Amino acid sequence: MPELPEVETVRRGLEKLIIGTTVTAVNVPYPKVITGDSQAFVTGVMQATFTKIDRRGKYLLLRLSNQHTIVSHLRMEGQYSVEPIGTTPYKHTEIIFELADDRALFYNDTRRFGRMVLATTGHESLVSPSLAKLGPEPTEADLTLPYMINAFSKSKKPIKTFLLDQNQIAGIGNIYADEVLWQSKIHPETPTNQLSKLQLSILRTNIIAEIARAIKHHGTTVHSFSNVFGEVGKFQNELEAYGRVGEPCLRCGTPMVKIKVGQRGTTFCPFCQVKFD
Repeated sequence: MPELPEVETVRRGLEKLIIGTTVTAVNVPYPKVITGDSQAFVTGVMQATFTKIDRRGKYLLLRLSNQHTIVSHLRMEGQYSVEPIGTTPYKHTEIIFELADDRALFYNDTRRFGRMVLATTGHESLVSPSLAKLGPEPTEADLTLPYMINAFSKSKKPIKTFLLDQNQIAGIGNIYADEVLWQSKIHPETPTNQLSKLQLSILRTNIIAEIARAIKHHGTTVHSFSNVFGEVGKFQNELEAYGRVGEPCLRCGTPMVKIKVGQRGTTFCPFCQVKFD
């Protein structure tokens, strides 16, 4: 599933390609991609111009000139591409926005899990309630240490599970949770409320730095992620924990192991990341 760095990479690509373009027609080969009334969605975007592309957590917010916003979640394998107008839809193209400059914005999704919904700008949570529940962005300004001390103290969940909860911190998924826990020398099954203030401070620093570093490398391509230019991410070449089961820990040389935490595959170093009872 695309995580925050991948979604941010898509956002930046869309910003370069479609800002200032006007929607002249909409084709919907797969109506289920639209949550709610698909005809109202089409009517609501027609003749509107893309003015800005925002992101909140893993959600893309495509702003339109008519005070509407397309709220888009890529889910497992959703991808956007910009094609010459008249391009034959791909096997898994779900919606096509034809643009006034003889191009078209395709949304393609092999798994068909992605969804989009039209909202009045500024009231997105009315049609996508999960937006209102998202935790802070993993940035220096938003993810404060006092917030972490307070929020983490209230949970007995394993820290890996807690980090995947978008209501606690927005945008972290399986890959980056494994990475920051390895960097912070924290066992993934450690109860969240047992982390010390020092551990939380280190974890915070690593979360912020890792997400920023992944964005700089245009995200991680493990299975099929590519940006709007059709380019794969490069951060998979920088991973220190995720996907390295059986390989030597880059810190101590101990073979990395993989377990399930909250039904999610989790890779860690059994020597560096010790669980204290």
